[in-house]
Amino acid sequence: MTLSQPLAAARTDARPNFDVERVREDFPILARPVHGKRLAFLDSGASAQKPRQVIEAMRAAYEETYANVHRGVYFLSQRSTDLFEGAREKVGRFLNAPSHENIVFTRNTTEAINLVAASWGRTFLREGDEVIISALEHHANIVPWHLLKREKGIVLKIAPIDDDGNFLLDAFADLLTDRTRLVSITHISNAIGTIVPVAEVIRLAHARGVPVLVDGSQAAPHINVDVQALDADFYAFTGHKVYGPTGIGVLYGKSDLLASMPPYQGGGDMIETVTEQESTFKDPPFRFEAGTPAIVEAIGLGAAIDYVEALGWDNLHAHERDLSAYMAQRLGTVEGLTVVGNAREKAGITSFVMECAHPHDMGTILDRAGVAVRAGHHCAQPLMERYDVAATVRASLGLYNNRADVDQLVEGLQQVREIFG
Repeated sequence: MTLSQPLAAARTDARPNFDVERVREDFPILARPVHGKRLAFLDSGASAQKPRQVIEAMRAAYEETYANVHRGVYFLSQRSTDLFEGAREKVGRFLNAPSHENIVFTRNTTEAINLVAASWGRTFLREGDEVIISALEHHANIVPWHLLKREKGIVLKIAPIDDDGNFLLDAFADLLTDRTRLVSITHISNAIGTIVPVAEVIRLAHARGVPVLVDGSQAAPHINVDVQALDADFYAFTGHKVYGPTGIGVLYGKSDLLASMPPYQGGGDMIETVTEQESTFKDPPFRFEAGTPAIVEAIGLGAAIDYVEALGWDNLHAHERDLSAYMAQRLGTVEGLTVVGNAREKAGITSFVMECAHPHDMGTILDRAGVAVRAGHHCAQPLMERYDVAATVRASLGLYNNRADVDQLVEGLQQVREIFG
């Protein structure tokens, strides 16, 4: 397969009404130097930095309200429970879910997808049943299905992309058969930024009665997700990519689907009754939350959602479009650089290679220049094979990035050329 050509110069004259310099003041880590250089953090696709509002909410939870949830009759436990369940309500609002009872807290997207595979998959899939994913998936939406392939004998089918990374909707439709039982697909590629037309994917799948799980790990920070408008059956995302803490993730599920699924882990407060010989379980979402949950992390996620929503999705989208166009223009000036994946619809995630240097060497030189990027296969080895590369450098934007970050990246890449070119 061939790589896409370097991006052409893009229009960059339309600036959004978004005070990114003011926003950057909310993120204390951005003020610290790295190797004596200004920090240009361009790895939000791996994990985003945290605003003071999230840090403060978590500090306050530990200092002022901390206790276990759903267990105590005393003041602190009830206050902690209120904040924890308040975070669930915020997540429900964030996704426009019909109810907060559609929201299951997990550790991250990976655990959310594994929950569906382990509970729904083991219950309803049989040998020969087909699950469709795409060529854009990261490992979290591949490996759980590989495990079911070994365990249950399911058939895994891969929806293709073209050389630019565009999702091929007609080819996907051709994969749907009478044996298709689930479509599990990313909303945005973590490696090359392609935005998948998931509304059309869901419409086509539902026409055959097939449920769809959407991996929104990269989409939740970039798109105003509406699970009811999409008619998604499951939607998963992780807290640390939406400016919240690590250790907290979300699985949205339609009520009838969640009600049909058995627990996949047991213990703690997910039970209704327990005798020496038998257990019965609570209704969703609690039956899927075994043990003490990530209490403070959920509160931090709620604070992150408040923060993002207060900035306004229109402002965030305009800022990202402007900065993405500027990055495309500036990367197009770097001799010998090739962008991997140039889909028509992309989020602020750009992968690239250079003829003169290995991505790991590029990442090391960029680090010494104060630029944080990811270099590697991005937990998407099949996609790397699709493009016949072992690895790329990935620059992924967050709401706090500015043009100085992009300029610093390009200056670092010029140093790569000077050393290896």
